[in-house]
Amino acid sequence: MFHLVRSRVINSVSGMFAHADMPLRHTGNFPGDPGLCGPESVSWRVIGDVSVFVGGIRALLIQAAHPEVVAGVDDHSRYRDDPLGRLSRTSFYVTSATYGAMPEVAEAIDLVKSAHQGVSGTSHRGQAYSASTPELAAWVHNTLTDSFLEAYQRFGGRLTAAEADQFVVEQMKVGEILGASPLPATAPELRAWISGHPALASSPGMRDAIRFLRKPPISAAQRAGYQVLMNGAITTIPRRLTTVLGLTATPGARVAATAMILGLRRVMMNSPAWQAALERCDVAYDPRLFRDKREEAA
Repeated sequence: MFHLVRSRVINSVSGMFAHADMPLRHTGNFPGDPGLCGPESVSWRVIGDVSVFVGGIRALLIQAAHPEVVAGVDDHSRYRDDPLGRLSRTSFYVTSATYGAMPEVAEAIDLVKSAHQGVSGTSHRGQAYSASTPELAAWVHNTLTDSFLEAYQRFGGRLTAAEADQFVVEQMKVGEILGASPLPATAPELRAWISGHPALASSPGMRDAIRFLRKPPISAAQRAGYQVLMNGAITTIPRRLTTVLGLTATPGARVAATAMILGLRRVMMNSPAWQAALERCDVAYDPRLFRDKREEAA
């Protein structure tokens, strides 16, 4: 019975990310290539953990607090019509940039740059925006880095201050290739930059994005789990940002999210992309840390 339930959970969660090309499909063609981060990195550990689901939701919520960033999404993205496609493409980018060999990293970042071309306009407050500007790229990149780190620290494991800073520096490499700026170099500096950002304000695009993120068009079973993770994500967002976003943590949200993450970690174990990257680099690993690949097809 456990194996049946396990397979259903794996297929349900994995299915949400199967609406774009699968990352690292050909990573075995680049033997020995450590990519941007490498086997000894903190990034492989953090992004390989299931707490990344909370981090992704957290990042989307926080990103909506920037009126020009959310205007670009609202005006140019198809997230309402194809939410799982957008989610899958984001997953492809994060996974490839973190675990991919350098050709795979370059491909993922080129796809992002290409998607950002032509994403420009004027926000509701009359300010021009362009997705390719370093400042707006930095808001998206930095909030993603901070959110993965915060989710791991709260729901995944414990990093030392030095390890947290190392994660930020490793992710800076991605931001630099994207052309994002500024890129804070330590975890405290990153958190302060996000929390104290002067451009943040409520906007029509923000309210639409939050409304959508509260009730995305996914199955009832998926939505139940998603709601727990989203409520958990809200508990990790600094007060100034929750005030701008109009979000309030529900009682017991942290406990419920922690329990769900523990369950998902037991069922899903660590990212198969991490396993594939270790194999590409010919690094020995404990197979008990990863699930049997056959379970996803069961």
